[in-house]
Amino acid sequence: MKKILPFLIAALGLIPGIQCSNTGDDNSFKADVIVYGGTSAAVTTAVQVSRMGKSVIIVSPDKHLGGLSSSGLGFTDTGNKEVIGGLAREFYQLIYQHYQKPESWKWQKQSEYGNRGQGSPAIDGEKRTMWIFEPHVAEEAFEKMITGNNITVFREEWLDRETGLLKKKGKIISIRTLSGKTFRGKVFIDATYEGDLMASSGVSYTTGREPNSLYGETWNGIQTGVLHHGHHFKKDVDPYIIPGDPSSGLLPRISPEDPGVKGEGDKRIQAYCFRTCLTKHPENRIPLFAPEGYDSTQYELLIRVFNTGWRETFNKFDAIPNAKTDVNNHGPFSFDNIGMNYDYPDASYERRKEIIREHTVYQQGLLWFIASSRRVPKEVREEMNKWGYSKDEFADNENWPYNIYVREARRMIGEFIMTEHEVLGTKPVPQSVGMGSYTLDSHNVQRYVKPDGFVQNEGDIGVRVPKPYRVDLGSILPKKEECSNLLVPVCVSCSHIAFGSIRMEPVFMILGQSAGTLAAMAVDKKKDIHEIDYDELKPILEADGQILEL
Repeated sequence: MKKILPFLIAALGLIPGIQCSNTGDDNSFKADVIVYGGTSAAVTTAVQVSRMGKSVIIVSPDKHLGGLSSSGLGFTDTGNKEVIGGLAREFYQLIYQHYQKPESWKWQKQSEYGNRGQGSPAIDGEKRTMWIFEPHVAEEAFEKMITGNNITVFREEWLDRETGLLKKKGKIISIRTLSGKTFRGKVFIDATYEGDLMASSGVSYTTGREPNSLYGETWNGIQTGVLHHGHHFKKDVDPYIIPGDPSSGLLPRISPEDPGVKGEGDKRIQAYCFRTCLTKHPENRIPLFAPEGYDSTQYELLIRVFNTGWRETFNKFDAIPNAKTDVNNHGPFSFDNIGMNYDYPDASYERRKEIIREHTVYQQGLLWFIASSRRVPKEVREEMNKWGYSKDEFADNENWPYNIYVREARRMIGEFIMTEHEVLGTKPVPQSVGMGSYTLDSHNVQRYVKPDGFVQNEGDIGVRVPKPYRVDLGSILPKKEECSNLLVPVCVSCSHIAFGSIRMEPVFMILGQSAGTLAAMAVDKKKDIHEIDYDELKPILEADGQILEL
């Protein structure tokens, strides 16, 4: 009851001192700013609006807030942590405060945990921040930010994407959800990973990979032959059911399509997966199992990888507190479900559910296959059998993450388009609303047969960013003529490969805060968002802790 109560209170709008209003119709609600989404960016956006004295409502398709930050991605992709300020840093400080309590270490002593993070120590005592955490701890931190700022949240409310958006003279007037609720506001913010509100409002967007020729880039488009990480086939692996016999057909999960020409664009999407939270602790461990629909033949290619001598299965079982791990993709055949998500960005809710279900069966099945198949090397199989799902995570979702890792979906085509040039520092960014610093990073996009008859993956890119870069205000603004009261801090205006760096959770939180600031200023000044002068916006962002340059 202790964990469920805040959800019920927020969903029913019973938090004392809420700032939104009911219009007299039980299904109609009004606020200065309407935030659509349940991501980490949705939270920071709403908190900033509230702190600036404006009314705000979060309309969340999700029951649990925080997006990937509370759905298993606990091994934070920080990049240079010095550029993470404002509400994003406040979130990581809440994490730090939690783990300073001895009772927070239930399954492991703090001294046993270690202090390894991604590019920096997990715990920074000097700055009182912690970058690595358990999923439920992240969710509690987001809930604390919500309740501490008296923000009303409507959960499991899905935008009616067909007829649920009312727009007049370039402005969104209201949105309606599938349950029949209507939300009216002066400014709207799409803080979803998919960009559904943005798309429904008629704002221009793209999906997939642009050709390098469009923006004069190098790392966009099809990247055949480019093998930056360890997520490719390092030795020759035969792709055919009967080795050496193309007439026997391809093994599962290998595309028969031509991969395309290097540097050209396509509509393929980098692979999704779930960031699973596993543990070896016997009292908190739920054994791995075969999901309904399990088919061992789907993993035949992995056996051939093992037969080459590959033994890196556990290289991305990254430690998080309490003897748990944030599991990410690693290797040529792993948890990334390559090529199975191409239609996700524009798909219907029903189709997305099918894609998510297929990914769930694939990934749960892969864990079970490695743990159970006698064809898996004995030492790998025995090690996998030590792991299981964490009993105290995702308890109301059969201990499986709430959100699939939508690494990329729609991307707005807005007032300013961030490309690899801005990220790599070869072109200026005139109006900074936050900073990023992570590598240009794309996961694999396709698995195909090379001209020599062997299998290979394509699309995995990792290019070091020489120094932190600025993200431009125009990248969260639609073109003025398309919509004058919508902000987009997640599906930002950028190229595929630029998004590969921008798409990190701390950056989403940073851009969410900046979007909230701009929205509140527009309401306060009775102006359109495009009419707010950057010279007015910048000092407020800096006063609230945002790092705009380094």
